Amino acid sequence: MTASAIVLMCYAFTFGGKDSIGTNSDLPGAKTTAVLMGILIAASLWGVFWIGDKLSQLLFSFSRAQVNLIYNIKGDVSPILLALLLLFIIGPAEEIFWRGYVQRTLSKYRSPFVAFLLTTTCYTLVHLPSGNFMLIMAALVCGIVWGGLYWLMPNQLRAIIISHALWDAAAFVWFPF
Repeated sequence: MTASAIVLMCYAFTFGGKDSIGTNSDLPGAKTTAVLMGILIAASLWGVFWIGDKLSQLLFSFSRAQVNLIYNIKGDVSPILLALLLLFIIGPAEEIFWRGYVQRTLSKYRSPFVAFLLTTTCYTLVHLPSGNFMLIMAALVCGIVWGGLYWLMPNQLRAIIISHALWDAAAFVWFPF
């Protein structure tokens, strides 16, 4: 995952330039606002997934086994190393690519809403080869949340990047479902 995330991020920077990480804001407190928003978004999304995990177990007999398969991907990787990779490489790289490059670029050629729909669809579809329904649905929910936030607040990409990184570490290392 780390290698593919780095490739996607390099692609975004090569073809999207520095705008792939969002615009700089000279407003006082802009960085603090981005961090606080990122934390709030990540915590809210974790709560949505906690509820979704409980509901999916009631609705689908296969849900727990598929969620366990997702967690088994990490193998014997140190939890500290995994958290660091998710926080500083994988989560940020995915947002830089999907929202900072793909959704932003599509917004130049289509309406921002259509760009959101197309990006969310692509973000979800790349998870299809896993054959894991729960992973595909998780990607759809995350794509809707992060893509929707970028559609509504394109100047808050840094907050979205922070939320993705924190949510990844929380969901996969700190507070797994």
